[in-house]
Amino acid sequence: MSRLILEPSATAAWHRVVTEAASDAECELDEQRESYLVFLLMRYLRRPELVRSVFALKFLQALLSRGRMRRDRLQEVGDQCLIFAGLFPEQAERRRVRLSYFVDLGRSAYSDLADAPHAGSAELFHTLACTFVVLTDVLRAIRQRDGSPAMTALQAAECSLETDSALARRMLRHYTKATLVAPTGQRRH
Repeated sequence: MSRLILEPSATAAWHRVVTEAASDAECELDEQRESYLVFLLMRYLRRPELVRSVFALKFLQALLSRGRMRRDRLQEVGDQCLIFAGLFPEQAERRRVRLSYFVDLGRSAYSDLADAPHAGSAELFHTLACTFVVLTDVLRAIRQRDGSPAMTALQAAECSLETDSALARRMLRHYTKATLVAPTGQRRH
């Protein structure tokens, strides 16, 4: 039975969840990435319409936009891909795409934000793009906190090979007691 922990605010509660998950995932987050995940979770987890999003279309629409609308749309695509890759990996199967689809698209959205002229948050988005897999590992660890597995063995194998997720490798070793080795020429990020 899990214990009840009361926090003085929703932000404090999410902060506790993120820091404990980062520890569980054996990931070190700086204050900037930790804060980003806290506010990301607060913004997006009350939006059930996310399930109906077509991310590639939203990404294309963002790229065709200009100015503030472009930045907002790219951030939304990056954020939603991060949520799906970390908290809802089963959505990849339902949509008949690989889990790396969310990772690649999310990284691209954040990278485009980092490269945008006059981007006040360029460094933040560059960091988010470069550590996208680490952030998904933290979100997967949140998913595991209630005792349910973050990924199936097949998802862990795919994620380990295609995104080089440390958490996926550990989960795969737990499932199989083996280490997956990528064939020569296999694409790894």
